[in-house]
Amino acid sequence: MPCYNAGETLDEAMQSLVDQTLHEFEIVAVDDGSEDSTSEKLAAWSRKDARVRVITIAHAGIIPALNIGMEACRSHLVARMDDDDVAHPERLERQVAYLEANPDVTVVGSLVEGFPRDGVREGFQIYIDWLNKLVDHDAITRDIFVESPLAHPSVAFRRRRVEALGGYQEFGWPEDYDLWLRLYLDGARFEKIPEILLYWREHPKRLTRTDSRYSVENFLRAKAMYLMQGPLRGRDAVIVWGAGQMGRRLSKHLVRAGAPLAAFVDIDPKKVGRTRRGAPIIPPEELKEWWGRFANPVVLAAVGARNARALIRENLCSRGFREGIDWWAVA
Repeated sequence: MPCYNAGETLDEAMQSLVDQTLHEFEIVAVDDGSEDSTSEKLAAWSRKDARVRVITIAHAGIIPALNIGMEACRSHLVARMDDDDVAHPERLERQVAYLEANPDVTVVGSLVEGFPRDGVREGFQIYIDWLNKLVDHDAITRDIFVESPLAHPSVAFRRRRVEALGGYQEFGWPEDYDLWLRLYLDGARFEKIPEILLYWREHPKRLTRTDSRYSVENFLRAKAMYLMQGPLRGRDAVIVWGAGQMGRRLSKHLVRAGAPLAAFVDIDPKKVGRTRRGAPIIPPEELKEWWGRFANPVVLAAVGARNARALIRENLCSRGFREGIDWWAVA
């Protein structure tokens, strides 16, 4: 659990951990150079409960704090927790039991609930609702290029598998999404316990609101790099469904990464017939014909409007395109 200036929320997070129904575990709290009451509160918790180990470092940011904490863990299983969230009393017991019963699973998450209820913004709630629909491996990996499909502080994972991939890494985009994508390309299995086991605090100081690594542009950079290493590897044509803002922005990073951009698909008659980045914009009716021009093409559905993904999925699947093979949702 990385901790930084969490004096206002730390006690609630810690109390939810020491109250777990699982008793044999340790809490590795990494104080990342806090300047408020965090250090004193962690020291008090370590005196109160022998399971609490505190590691104090000069302020380095979340990625070094996460790696230092993981290195210090003595168990082969690691559960993530943030200093401002609240764990369900049975969270650790349920996740440890699941991983022990399912040795093929690398990461197990859970459903989450945002709080305080009157402080959860609409966008955050929409994201939570989407997250909570992705429960099994197939659903999680189907949408892994849409957004980060697991709430980071909700997961438990096998430490050696994560360390074998280099732990958390700094690329200028979200460290958790980067880890999920690397694990996915390495063949890891993801699952969720279909119950709310984490209460995820919404507040203005959350890193996702204050750190530029969590910007849309940096998410797109991450997607482009790992798409090129995975679904786009060996393709001779990339057809982007969506010539609007999201398709334009993603295609910029794909082209920079060397993707063979062939065409855009769009339903807007005002866009059809024009070009984007030198590629024609075609209507959906012409997709099959364009598809047939190439030996190994792929379609990326990149429309960010609400409900657009479901409509595109229905359209493509009805035309015989296989999701996860012929096409991928990326927005």
